[in-house]
Amino acid sequence: MPTTPELSMDMTTVGDTGLLDTLQHEVAVFARRAEQTRLGGVGQVRNSMDRAAYLLLNRLDKEGPMGVKALAASMGIDSSTVTRQVAPLVDTGLVKRTSHPEDGRAVVLQLSPRGATRLEEVRSSRRQLMADLTHDWAPEEREQFCTLLSRFNIALSARMTVQGPAPVEQSPAS
Repeated sequence: MPTTPELSMDMTTVGDTGLLDTLQHEVAVFARRAEQTRLGGVGQVRNSMDRAAYLLLNRLDKEGPMGVKALAASMGIDSSTVTRQVAPLVDTGLVKRTSHPEDGRAVVLQLSPRGATRLEEVRSSRRQLMADLTHDWAPEEREQFCTLLSRFNIALSARMTVQGPAPVEQSPAS
């Protein structure tokens, strides 16, 4: 498959619009279905954790304790958004606020033992959902889908970094 900008530009302008229309439609359907189900998993844990909480807990689990600014930077979102999203996680005991070991004035966010347990329950449930949805896929197909979806997410992230988030459309005043 061509990878140079000139060739890929030709591919998308010389009659590949049908494929691109299908792609944008399938991405839109996926986004809607993912939001409807929140890809929450199966069983009692289904739909029990929103996307923001899952991503924050997952990041703290993978990267360890960190401050709000570091967490926001690692997730590519604003510090005020992280602060707002972390508050209920602290209130429910899934995340702990502790003093920074080197600077007692700074606050560090850390996954609590309860948060780690809850995150593993949700991961397990979501893992089962992925297994159910792809039960008839070959292992190579799962791997290829992960590779392509990861590439797609990286491209979206890079575009967001360059262009910033799209403005939120306001509905006309009535």
